[in-house]
Amino acid sequence: MRFGFLKRLFTAEKLPARLLYEDARAALESRSLDVKRELAARSDAPPETLYYLAGDADVGVRSLVAANPSTPIQANENLVGDEEGEVRAELARKIARIVPDMRPSEVRDVRNRVVVLLERLAKDELVRVRQIVAEEIKSCPNVPKRLAVSLAHDVEETVCGPVLEYSPLLSDEDLLEIVATTRVQGALEAIARRRSIDGSLADAIVATLEIPAIAQLLANPNAEIREETLDRIIAEAASIEAWHLPLVMRPALSLRAVRRIAVFVSRALIDELGRNRQLDRETQAYLKERAQTRIEQDADRATPTPDAVIANIKKAFRNGTLSDELVTKAASLQHKAAVVLSLSLKTGTAEADIARILDAKSGKGIAAICWHAGLAMRTALAIQIFVANVPSETRVLPRGGIDYPMEDKEMLWHLHYFGIVDAD
Repeated sequence: MRFGFLKRLFTAEKLPARLLYEDARAALESRSLDVKRELAARSDAPPETLYYLAGDADVGVRSLVAANPSTPIQANENLVGDEEGEVRAELARKIARIVPDMRPSEVRDVRNRVVVLLERLAKDELVRVRQIVAEEIKSCPNVPKRLAVSLAHDVEETVCGPVLEYSPLLSDEDLLEIVATTRVQGALEAIARRRSIDGSLADAIVATLEIPAIAQLLANPNAEIREETLDRIIAEAASIEAWHLPLVMRPALSLRAVRRIAVFVSRALIDELGRNRQLDRETQAYLKERAQTRIEQDADRATPTPDAVIANIKKAFRNGTLSDELVTKAASLQHKAAVVLSLSLKTGTAEADIARILDAKSGKGIAAICWHAGLAMRTALAIQIFVANVPSETRVLPRGGIDYPMEDKEMLWHLHYFGIVDAD
């Protein structure tokens, strides 16, 4: 019988659907790399076989053993020190998924040993391994708090960021300490995106004067920003354009705040500031006055001709300086040709195809092409309002006042719909 199995093994190099202990042993004796890899991935492989394969010379075999949920704890403990990062990454992904689902009633010794493995992986020298652990446990309340705190203090944003943004195990005291001490770029932005932020934590973020973090805080509708704190932000916001859109989109602004913001934001944002708000007649009149003043100020600045704007766009593209600011300015001047040219240059798309998206008045299509061009959502909003004249009820507004509201997959769908990219 055994000879028959070996004959099938060498000809088909496939394991039977129902794996017996004898089959696994014969597979190991065959020394076929393909068969060993298949065996290493089988959840019904005997624990002794998986333990043996954990020491195989082939990194592919060891990676499959590391990813196999049936691999015994002893083999996992050997693999945590594997010299290949690929193996440790697979082990990290598996262990990080196992620990949150382990019940306290399970064998304490096994659970403790698995947790120790996870904590070792969370301190791995490879960023990719630590990042996998952080992504897998970021929202889990059932891992040890010390693990979440350790990852939250990591020196890489890709590791600490997910935990700082999502972990329910971090207290306000933990977060305040990190705000006060972190030097990791992006860490404060991650904290500012948390589902709930109280006034003290918001004050601490604002006190850092970190522009991107404060922009994220303003864009977070669940952040509790005290009136006096918001006053401090508005007092500095005139020269910080990154705060304009999230300020305008912030819910529950006081009438006083609305008036102060209207002094320095663009005409497009003045319109948004007054939209969908319960404003008294005096404030409505004030916003109209500010919008008219902005129009007159723009007119007094010797508005460039369409040809001049287009020439400036071409020059900026050649110099690598074709920015959101230039495209937004062209949009606010209602220079459609310049906007079309800008999007064409930045995406490599024919101008006729760009114009077709704008003429369709598709808010999602405009957002998608601006995303494809590497421009900010605030630029997409300006194009919708001033160039495409997208109806207010179908405009695509920034998520949280600052970000694109659609996932990449949906963006690509709209680009494919308009023939800009091919379907995958």
